[in-house]
Amino acid sequence: MTTRSPLAPDSFPLLPDIAGVTRRVARAQYKNWDRCDLTYVELTPGTTVAGVFTRNVCCSSEVELGREQVKGGAGRALIVNAGNSNAFTGYRGREAVEQIMEQVAGHLGCDANEVFVSSTGVIGVPLPKDKARAGVDAALTAAPCSWEAAAETICTTDTFAKGSAASAVVGDRTVHVAGIVKGSGMIAPDMATMLGYIFTDAAVAPALLQDMLGEATGGSFNSITVDSDTSTSDTVLLFATGRAGNPLLASWDDAGADALYAAIRQVALDLAHQVVRDGEGASKFIEVQVSGAESDDSAKRIALAIANSPLVKTAIAGEDANWGRVVMAVGKAGEPADRDRLAIRFGDHWVAKDGLPVDGYDEAPVAAHLKGHDIRVGADLGLGEGRATVWTCDLTHGYISINADYRS
Repeated sequence: MTTRSPLAPDSFPLLPDIAGVTRRVARAQYKNWDRCDLTYVELTPGTTVAGVFTRNVCCSSEVELGREQVKGGAGRALIVNAGNSNAFTGYRGREAVEQIMEQVAGHLGCDANEVFVSSTGVIGVPLPKDKARAGVDAALTAAPCSWEAAAETICTTDTFAKGSAASAVVGDRTVHVAGIVKGSGMIAPDMATMLGYIFTDAAVAPALLQDMLGEATGGSFNSITVDSDTSTSDTVLLFATGRAGNPLLASWDDAGADALYAAIRQVALDLAHQVVRDGEGASKFIEVQVSGAESDDSAKRIALAIANSPLVKTAIAGEDANWGRVVMAVGKAGEPADRDRLAIRFGDHWVAKDGLPVDGYDEAPVAAHLKGHDIRVGADLGLGEGRATVWTCDLTHGYISINADYRS
């Protein structure tokens, strides 16, 4: 990994073992590097699965197959490689994925559709079948590994491994949730915006598990952006092994369903924030809050217009309280807005209200806020009750340095 992001947590968190989940890593060497680049997760029979996937129409075969596989609701294994996204690779890419699915299914004695595959890395290079077979063989017989090792293995331009955990009480049982994610660039909300995997030992029916993941995604993975680019490989999968021994959750009305959902959402939001904190070249973590819009959807579109604006992001990188750029972003969003009702703030300090700079505006406290690592930007439209929050990072020279020669 490259130099650790200044926004990174001090260390990888302590994640609980999830009963029915075994992690292993290996080297497929899809890229010329000296590190493990393939994570294999084996899941106990009876594990249910839910998934959300990119809406990018140039998606990978892994995504196309995954969309169909989750409809079956069962998962026995997960294979994730770093170094090659296997996207835009035609029939050769699909054959490589199907080979991996059959290989793992043969080892486990399960249906190939219960084996989920994800790939991340360079677009347009077919996954080499020989390396895939050898890498999977090595993973199937490798020693179990830590959550941190599994998270590190799936990284590409990430500067730190990302993980999160939470727990909930369902019936008389404490159930656990743990997740890992990779993502740093090509991050924009269009379902989920990276590769993320969440595991719980709770017993949950597939339909409810899918509902929970869909709800959790909206306010987490679908509310972050680094560079407005939606990946061809974006995938988030949620697996429930059922090993906690709780009564099966099949409805939101079941006791403990809300508690489990809260834990899943907590993990999803924490992982999403970590992706933004590891945004390529990032030096600032930015929360954008929009209120007073005509609807929540309108507020979110405006918030994303602010969060994706290169001018807003570079101003914050330079610690410049240029609130005019926020005004510009609100105005370009294509949503209802009234210039003479608009108010803008940085942190807790309002800099403009009713379409004008505030009387006696003092830039000193705003400038002090912008010198920190965690920045808050707010816009109130004064039109209605709609509100939304999204998270982004600043745009620095580091982003260009990372992406100018990514392929070479």
